[in-house]
Amino acid sequence: MLNFEDSASFAAAPGARFAGTGNAMSNHSENHGYTIASVSSGRIRVEDKRIINSSADVNQLVPFKYKWAWEKYLAACANHWMPQEINMSADIALWKNPNGLTEDERRLVKRNLGFFTTADSLAANNIALGTYRHITNPECRQFLLRQAFEEAIHTHAYQYIVESLGLDEGEVFNMYHEVSSIRDKDEFLLPFIDVLTDPEFKTGTPENDQKLLRSLIVFACIMEGLFFYVGFVQILALGRQNKMTGAAEQYQYIMRDESMHLNFGVDVINQIKLENPHLWTPAFREEIRGLIQKGVELEYRYAEDTMPRGVLGLNAGMFKEYLRFIANRRCQQIGIDLLYPGATNPFPWMAEMIDLKKEKNFFETRVTEYQTGGALSWD
Repeated sequence: MLNFEDSASFAAAPGARFAGTGNAMSNHSENHGYTIASVSSGRIRVEDKRIINSSADVNQLVPFKYKWAWEKYLAACANHWMPQEINMSADIALWKNPNGLTEDERRLVKRNLGFFTTADSLAANNIALGTYRHITNPECRQFLLRQAFEEAIHTHAYQYIVESLGLDEGEVFNMYHEVSSIRDKDEFLLPFIDVLTDPEFKTGTPENDQKLLRSLIVFACIMEGLFFYVGFVQILALGRQNKMTGAAEQYQYIMRDESMHLNFGVDVINQIKLENPHLWTPAFREEIRGLIQKGVELEYRYAEDTMPRGVLGLNAGMFKEYLRFIANRRCQQIGIDLLYPGATNPFPWMAEMIDLKKEKNFFETRVTEYQTGGALSWD
């Protein structure tokens, strides 16, 4: 599935500019800008395409080189959903009932929304203002456009839940400033997002290509692949007990989307490694292990903050093991040594929810795979 060829020579053209490519164009342009189109006299060949620093015209979608990217784009389009399609009446009645939820359960819901309302906005900004500029392959860009839209849908979903429940919007939307366990996660992410969104940042040197790869790993494997999972477990655990079923249904769709984002990000990371093996040094791999370990620590603190006491049959200690299990999975996916040998999954039902291709919702309200066409495939 993953393959690469040497890139062809590139002649710079006037006009609008996209992501920088540094060395890839050093003989053609003083400012190392990536032009909007190639002026090569020949047609685009599949072997000209690369994930980063490509010499091929980014506007020519075909011929495909990375068919996995196009297939993931089609699968994402086939699973379109909108928040307002989900009935929130049961959630509203439960929330308004003084005896409907415990104070710990209400804290858990509000903390969840406080993190996610900002997290998916950060994700969308990272894609639209950063990652998209530096990925020089059109079929991968096609998926990124769909992914950015899905992040907007997720932000919409959280706002829809907040509005439906009549929560204090100022309180929820400012938690990323005012709640330390949420703020610490965002502050960990921001430097890596800032690298890609810096208008002066250009790829094309080993140093900058490593910065790009590092940020992509943090974004896919830590933000989407680790920081979201305590919240997913908590809200879906509520749904399993027939509580907050509308919110839980939306979280299930969001988790399905994010799992696809993660899988795409891992494929991009591994393809960049194959095409640029000089970036994947022992020191760099060890640095990535340290970042993932830091991510586990931050997410565990968030679990402790959102669940100071046991609730829903869960406790913070269970999340320590779960996060170690997930961290090991992320290490395996990108090819680095495990951080926590022997860690196990205390929530096997979560794996079942992600892995099933077609299933009825766990609280039996509707079929979750309401696709416009095709069948969802989890790689």
